[in-house]
Amino acid sequence: MVEYPETQVSKADIKADMSLSEKLQLVANVFASKEVTDAVMEKIKGLHPQTMDASNVLILTGDDKDKANINIIGIFSTSGGDIAALAERIAAGLTAIAEKPVKPLTEKRQLVAGIFASKASADAAMEKIKSLGPQLQKVNASNILVLAKDDKGKVDINLIDIGSTSGMNIAALAERIAEDIITVASKPVGSPAELNVQVTHLGHALNPGSVAIGLFVDPQYAEKIKAGIEKAGAQFLTAEDLKRIGAGLGVVEGTNDLAAKAAAAPQTELQAAPVIFDWQEEYAYSLGLQAFIYGFPYVYNALTRYKWTNLPQDPKRVPYAPVNHFWHATELIDATYRDGGCPNNDTLYSIAWVDLSKEPVILSVPEIPADRYWTFELSTFTSDNFAYVGKRIGSKAGNYALIGPDWHGDLPRDVTAVTPSSPTPWILILGRTLADSVDDLPSVHALQAQYRLTPLSFWGKPEVKLPESRNVYKPAVALAGSNDPLGPWKTLNAMLAENSPATHHEVLLKQFETIGIGPGLDIEQQPEVVKRALQRVLGVGMSLLRQQFMSGVWAKFVNGWRYPPSNMGRFGDEFLLRAADQSLAGIVANDPVEAVYLVNLTDNSGEPLTSAHRYEVTFPKGHEPPVDAFWSMTVYGTDNNLIPNQINRYSIGNRNPGVKKNEDGGTTFYFQSESPGPDKESNWLPTGNGAWFTIMRMYIPHPEVVNAEWKCPPIVRVD
Repeated sequence: MVEYPETQVSKADIKADMSLSEKLQLVANVFASKEVTDAVMEKIKGLHPQTMDASNVLILTGDDKDKANINIIGIFSTSGGDIAALAERIAAGLTAIAEKPVKPLTEKRQLVAGIFASKASADAAMEKIKSLGPQLQKVNASNILVLAKDDKGKVDINLIDIGSTSGMNIAALAERIAEDIITVASKPVGSPAELNVQVTHLGHALNPGSVAIGLFVDPQYAEKIKAGIEKAGAQFLTAEDLKRIGAGLGVVEGTNDLAAKAAAAPQTELQAAPVIFDWQEEYAYSLGLQAFIYGFPYVYNALTRYKWTNLPQDPKRVPYAPVNHFWHATELIDATYRDGGCPNNDTLYSIAWVDLSKEPVILSVPEIPADRYWTFELSTFTSDNFAYVGKRIGSKAGNYALIGPDWHGDLPRDVTAVTPSSPTPWILILGRTLADSVDDLPSVHALQAQYRLTPLSFWGKPEVKLPESRNVYKPAVALAGSNDPLGPWKTLNAMLAENSPATHHEVLLKQFETIGIGPGLDIEQQPEVVKRALQRVLGVGMSLLRQQFMSGVWAKFVNGWRYPPSNMGRFGDEFLLRAADQSLAGIVANDPVEAVYLVNLTDNSGEPLTSAHRYEVTFPKGHEPPVDAFWSMTVYGTDNNLIPNQINRYSIGNRNPGVKKNEDGGTTFYFQSESPGPDKESNWLPTGNGAWFTIMRMYIPHPEVVNAEWKCPPIVRVD
């Protein structure tokens, strides 16, 4: 038996009013052989985990096919079934991380997690793990990964080298896991895309002021760890068991009560958490998740509309204008803009929320020089495009009537109807006008000053001032000042009443109606079990959409670049794609014939892009992106915003002055955090600190781009 220094943790060290929802930690103890595992488990028992709010053991392993497996062991539970709910919350966040394949990392290292415990337990366990260095070295354990989240929510990653005997560099795997955890954990509470979600993956499982500890070990020992714990008589709750328990990830009713229940539980009673199944809640949950996917664009656009018409966050950089009035960007967007949506750095936006419920609104456009790219993307409230006015379709100076559903009447002779009309009474106009440089801005401003929106009843009355209404629905979500746990559902019901769904969605809406979701329905009239299920949905819905987009299943992969499908921008009845890859990813998305955006999150080896490394993209001579307008590459952080950098450069492409050619006529661009040197700086795009990704935009692309026949060169890691 291995001898361990004693670690004293008494009940007096633990605050009596400790809250599991605020203080609970994930302490990941990774040991290797059966002998070590048995000894460690005995030591954990000896620490009296009940007095420290410790409960269940979490095991996270990976098999030879890079598939992650998660098991929850109900070995020290003092809280009945409730601890399983908390376990699922954390397991769900870890699953999102672990299910990503780790190839081509050949180390096949595993992160095996341990007990949930309080802050005092976490500190004690960390000291205990560090003291086991010599024993761990014998089983090829190497580095300890420590994740700490401070009171402001910032996640810090540290690697502690305990002396690897495996001869393998574990840092790459540590970075991979750390980057993924940062992606899900570093979102600030109330970030624009979160709506009313209170828990985001590990970001709130790992609470401010908390710590998570893990250690990497050879995979051959993972099963021995599991076998040793099973021998101790532990009951395993698999991921499927946890799904049946159904606590979910997010704001479940009773989350705050869970702490009190756990604290009040008899400290002498040791029992495994029972599996509880409620068919009505699970049915409402499954149906509610589909309703969340279906309705996400409605809720997101309700919030976006309210913010852009009523909340002057930073009117110079963030849209702020009354209904039926343009907001014009006066400067190219930079890193001071933090409203997400992956904005471009090539054009000046002209944005308006337009109400077509009573009458058409006329868009007036001046004469624009033939060599300047410009477009007005016209999108419905569901985020689908319905038409364009712009250079690509041959629009000239003129007046264009935007018509809503069910309007019939005559237009003035000097007004041209945009066809087809919008199927929703509210639309979003996203105008873009190319600005070649800072020196070119005055010319763009002169054009913007002539972009006009005029309701039909005001046409031909230049002396009458247009009304400035900001009277739009205030969504019941956190970013609009509401903490209503059912607020997003109430918002969805209001928006479905305001912007009627397509008639062929009737069968689907009939299903949603059974859980209180539909035009004008009152979610508060539903039984508590349904409301509880719908609150659970709000916790997982955003995670589902974000992961779906990051997975790239919607795209065709070419050298790591994600080519969009031909119906991007008009996903329509493909509700998951509409919600995740169109609405969440960019509020709206251009039709590919207007612009193709290629997203890339990995290098040529399939590894995530990170500022810890240097990368290059080389376009051989004659293989530059084929477009009729222009192209550019832009770098973003994981919050979908531009990355601050020392030279204030956010995009690079065929319009950047000074870009140098290679001796063979090709062009190489450099992606890294620090300058590649004076001779290469003209071709450098800074990547900041942390994980990043890039989008290549090609405006009015040739058919071979739309059809994914032109192959964009890969992003090559060069260090």
